[in-house]
Amino acid sequence: MLQTPMIELDVHGLTVEQAVAKIEEQIKKANASTYRIRVIHGYHRGNRIQQGIYQEIGHGLNPKVLRITGGDNPGVTEIVLREY
Repeated sequence: MLQTPMIELDVHGLTVEQAVAKIEEQIKKANASTYRIRVIHGYHRGNRIQQGIYQEIGHGLNPKVLRITGGDNPGVTEIVLREY
């Protein structure tokens, strides 16, 4: 199964728990060609999802995650799996 180097994942309308589970599933499925997962969560109520990403996936909690960074706008968080 061929994957793109960057996966975009829209988690609008999900709870924090649902969003984190969906993100973790994508991280698990990511192969060597995937270097980044762009999570689109929105910037009003999406801030809770962003906080959940940092708390549940960041800070060395997932060995496949190199780092987590902000995206192009406040409604996006990018999970870096490897350098491009």
